[in-house]
Amino acid sequence: MRKKSKINKTVKGFHFYTFGILRRLYNWTLSWANTKYGIIALFAIAFAESSFFPIPPDILLIALCLSLPTRAFWYALICSIGSILGGMFGYIIGFMLYDAIGARIISALGYQAYFETVGQLFAENAFLAILGAAFTPIPYKVFTIAAGFWKINLITFISASLIGRSARFFLVAGLIYYFGERIRSFIDKYFNILTIVFFVLLILGFVVIKYLI
Repeated sequence: MRKKSKINKTVKGFHFYTFGILRRLYNWTLSWANTKYGIIALFAIAFAESSFFPIPPDILLIALCLSLPTRAFWYALICSIGSILGGMFGYIIGFMLYDAIGARIISALGYQAYFETVGQLFAENAFLAILGAAFTPIPYKVFTIAAGFWKINLITFISASLIGRSARFFLVAGLIYYFGERIRSFIDKYFNILTIVFFVLLILGFVVIKYLI
């Protein structure tokens, strides 16, 4: 009971799904941290979230990292691989199955209004658009499906996803590994702000490199 209570407190800052089926999915996702199948669930949820599942894998990743900080980077790797492969699945849905499946996913999640906007972002800079969605709280699944729909270069898509998703999950794992319990409440409260700040710094790094080379 103590372990379960500890894990529930771990992700207090992510309690933004407060009603109906999303709330039940949230609780279901978190419950896997209390089982021996936590790693499998982490991979599966990270995969699914990149194309259709509404709950981010961060909540389970944080719970697992706090339960065993010495394996934090291993959990981050599993989460990153699952998410990137899931993003490729989302790309396939947009590329080959948009009318049959992709449009229904976008509609069910209420992201229709953003889909055309994503297309405009791709026209301006597809790499940065995908990178931003992969790293920040922006719905990554919209970008994976849209990338396939608008036939974004696959290398551009994979490279941006690889950098963004890995940076996001390893950032969380690193903070927990090095600071443990001291960083827990800070991550819970300011996670979204942290990812946006680090994304801005990452973009500034690309700008500096561009003008130095």
